[in-house]
This record gives sequence, structure tokens and C-alpha cells, in this order.
Amino acid sequence: MKTNPGRFFEEYRVGETIVHAVPRTVSGGERALYHAMYPARHALYSSDEFARACGLAQSPIDDLAAFHVVFGKTVPDVSLNAVANLGYAEGRWLKPVYPGDTLRSESTVIGVKENSNGKSGNVYVRTRGMNQRGEVVLDYVRWVMVRKNRLDAPAPEAVVPELRKVVPAEELVVPEGLDFSAYDFALAGERHRWGDYAVGEKIDHVDGVTIEEAEHMIATRLWQNTAKVHFDATFREDGRRLIYGGHVISMARALSFNGLANAQMMVALNAGAHANPCFAGDTVKAWSEVLDKAETAAPGVGALRLRLVAVKQGAAPFALKGADGKYAPEVLLDLDYWALIPV
Repeated sequence: MKTNPGRFFEEYRVGETIVHAVPRTVSGGERALYHAMYPARHALYSSDEFARACGLAQSPIDDLAAFHVVFGKTVPDVSLNAVANLGYAEGRWLKPVYPGDTLRSESTVIGVKENSNGKSGNVYVRTRGMNQRGEVVLDYVRWVMVRKNRLDAPAPEAVVPELRKVVPAEELVVPEGLDFSAYDFALAGERHRWGDYAVGEKIDHVDGVTIEEAEHMIATRLWQNTAKVHFDATFREDGRRLIYGGHVISMARALSFNGLANAQMMVALNAGAHANPCFAGDTVKAWSEVLDKAETAAPGVGALRLRLVAVKQGAAPFALKGADGKYAPEVLLDLDYWALIPV
């Protein structure tokens, strides 16, 4: 058989490294499409001149756009037959991605565990995105629930990796040359700096966006995410296409501009969960909580550890979990990340 049906749970082996096909050269068009799909307005990713004033050579590709390119390469080998993408951990952006860079991906299987129903299992992978010079620009762990092809296939020995809940502040990588000491708050759009945020503070980002089927399909095609649950309306019993989780992440991050306009660069992904499915027609809103603060060695640059929560219509203010410890049904995303902000 010459076609590829995708891997099923019983085909993964702990320790194997998968080199993903089709490297991708990104251009300014990547940014234009990204900004067309999301209300993304962080100045560092919008203006070459603003980026140069902050010590960079030019405006990089948005952190999440780079993440989506790297992620999309992995789908045919990791999550083509996924039931759902479950979570993220230990993610770090290690180098900015600039127009003209070529990205490729490889993943190492670090864990497998069959589910009690015997119909699927969770697969844990560590993925690295590399540029044309072989430099790692992004490194993260994710785990996916993958269908079994043969229900009678014996369960592999369960291996669940121990993952750190937080990337330590001292391991954050600040891009070389980044300098916020002459930061232009007027051009950035807000006056709030590192010292204006307090641990425990919650921010309602106010705005909302209704998700359309067409924009979601553009996103999955742009990043070559061919997971069947996103493409094929006949794959789910309810006949609905599941909105790509990365689409929700980018929408929530863009909405967070209102209140966190100066949280310019994402540098670490501590944890993440797609709490409930999102479908076309859902209206996404977002709120954030400040979890921690840290100084960096870069001039004028501080770091905020933020929880970004995306919810859909009907959510109570700052809704997250119920008394039973489970996510409220209106919660779509719970993302824990570090961002760089002027002090």
C-alpha cells in the first residue's frame, strides 16, 4: 500500500525518533495570514522598526505561528488518528524565527499508556523544531489520545514520563540582543509594565470572537494539520469538525492584547490543556491570571508567568473548575506560559 493511513496507538515504541516530512520556509506572508485570522496586534511582531528599536534584527514571525508550523509537521506521524490532543509541558522558544527561515520537526516518543477501554491510548512525544542551520528554535512535550487499529493488539508496557509543572525562570531564553530599556509604550498600545502586575491578579480581556468554520479550515490547511477530526466531518459520530486547538490558543492569545499588550514574547509553555471541545459558532473570550514574576539579565526585560483561559458563551466570570475539580463545561483552554515584558 502506497498511501499512509497514519499511525495507531499500538504502533508507537518508547525511545523511537520520528523525522517529520516536508520542511517549510516561512515568509512575510505567514505573518500576514496569521494577522488576518486573529486580532494579533503585539507590536514586536507587527513592525520591523519597533523590533529593531528593541534590539532585534527585524520583526520575528509570531511565536505561536512558529509553533503551529512545527506542530503541523508532526500531525501525520503523531495525531492523524487522534481522538484529541490532551496537553503540553516543558515548552521553550529558544530562538526567534524570521522570514526566510526553513523549519522542520522531529519527535521522540517518551511515553505510552493504553486507556482502560482498550480502544485508544495516550502517546507522549517531545518535539523539536529546527531551522535551516540545525538550531533548535522550539522544544516541547505534548500528549495525544490515539485510536487503536486492532483492538486485540496487546497493550504496550505503560510508560508515563515525569514532566515538570513549570519551566524555571532561570531556564527562560531571552533572544540575543533584546533590550526594552528604550521601549515605546505609546506605539505598543498600553502603558502597563512588569511592575504594574501583581501575582494573583486576574484580567478580563473583555473582547470576544465567534469562531467560523471557514477560518478554522484556513488555519489547519495553512499549517498542514491534517488530523481527521479537523478535516473530515464524517470522522466524528456527531458529524461535526473539531476546531483545531491551536486555533483557540492563537485566538485567546490575540484577545489577551487588551490588558497584556506589552507581554510581547512567549518564551515558555509550562502546561496546557484543551479542556472541552470547540466547534464553529462558539464565541471565544479570554481572561488571564498572573501566576509569577521574574527578572531577567536582559536590559529592561522582565518575565510574567501567566495563565491564559479561553471560554465560550455562557461562562461565569473567571470560570475555571467546579467543586469536583473538573473544568467547567464552558472552558475551552487552560494555558500556562511565560512572557517577556518591559520592566
